[in-house]
Amino acid sequence: MTNAVEQLHAVKARIANAEREARREPGAVTLVAVSKTFTAEDIRPVIEADQRVFGENRVQEAQGKWPALKAAFADLELHLIGPLQSNKAKEAVALFDVIETVDREKIAAELAKEMARQRRSPKLYVQVNTGSEPQKAGIEPRDAVAFVKRCRDVHSLAIEGLMCIPPADENPGPHFALLDKLAREAGVAKLSMGMSGDYETAIAFGATSVRVGSAIFGSR
Repeated sequence: MTNAVEQLHAVKARIANAEREARREPGAVTLVAVSKTFTAEDIRPVIEADQRVFGENRVQEAQGKWPALKAAFADLELHLIGPLQSNKAKEAVALFDVIETVDREKIAAELAKEMARQRRSPKLYVQVNTGSEPQKAGIEPRDAVAFVKRCRDVHSLAIEGLMCIPPADENPGPHFALLDKLAREAGVAKLSMGMSGDYETAIAFGATSVRVGSAIFGSR
């Protein structure tokens, strides 16, 4: 495995440089280190190098490694960045601090029910399918603002931000610009956008968090 700690420092330096170039405040962008498919032993050195925010794609995989890590490091923040099935809402609410993939009515209803039952309130983002790709999760851009409003008004969910994954073969800039526009219209402050190949572009377009995996941990 690549030296993840060295790579972490390199990514943080590039984020700081991108913030400067975009004339944004230092520290305006949160790095979410995407640790899917990597073991707790792989992740621990990155935590010990002072990274505190991590992302996982699958609830079941995260359950296998993060409860022990969170018990050992009390200030960790764990994001769910993969699709959420409604039958996993209970486990997701119990484990994750941020759920970035709210994208349909059924999920909103299940999360509202579980958050009330567990008295736990993870922060929530709506995932937008900016490229309208049929194989990809996320709400259609034309429906995003109304869906955020329904989450608030019908399900009493405080939606904090929007998230997107642009099509792999397209220039990500227009997708990031669209997400920023939708966030303003919906009245949300946070933008989760940008991954290992395009996070500097995302920062230029206003990302408040970037999800970086392979550039830190190496290829899967």
